[in-house]
Amino acid sequence: MDCNKVGTLLYRLRKEKGMTQKQIADRLNISDKAISKWERGLGCPDVSLLGELSELFGVKVEQILAGELKENNIEIGNLKRIKFYVCPSCGNVITNTGDAEISCCGRKLSPLIANTADELHQANVEDAEGEYYITFDHEMTKAHYISFVAYVMSDKLLMVRLYPEQTAEVHLPKINGARLKQKYGARLYYYCTKHGLQVL
Repeated sequence: MDCNKVGTLLYRLRKEKGMTQKQIADRLNISDKAISKWERGLGCPDVSLLGELSELFGVKVEQILAGELKENNIEIGNLKRIKFYVCPSCGNVITNTGDAEISCCGRKLSPLIANTADELHQANVEDAEGEYYITFDHEMTKAHYISFVAYVMSDKLLMVRLYPEQTAEVHLPKINGARLKQKYGARLYYYCTKHGLQVL
């Protein structure tokens, strides 16, 4: 651990929060001299304080220890680069379009890899007036069900959550004439709790 880098980062984070050394010290129940010492690179925070610093500044402990925040390039892409994440513990669904470290329930999550839908996971799409009526010949038990359906265009995302013992169907509006085919710029993703992310 490089105390100079850690100190520089802590100084920057404190300034971003608009707090004084004394305010930080009071929150941590230590002296403001300790904060001054850290910021000048003359020492590093005790391991027992890292969790509180992480929560106070809204950064990961690993970033404090490294003494730097790795920033992404400004996202200039579109939703065609969307990534889906599902927490294996609570089922939380998270999306992003750039590079990010995603975690939930204390676990670091990896982006799901979309599989082209096989025979067991085909979506039946009916083209109705102004909307798509989509059904799945898929069981909807607590152990095995379609958890969400996402209609992704280059600039819009519409996601519908499904739950066990519910009918495996959704109604999605047609938006700006987008069609549910990759070559037309709109895609349909859906997540099976046993077999992962599927794409039409």
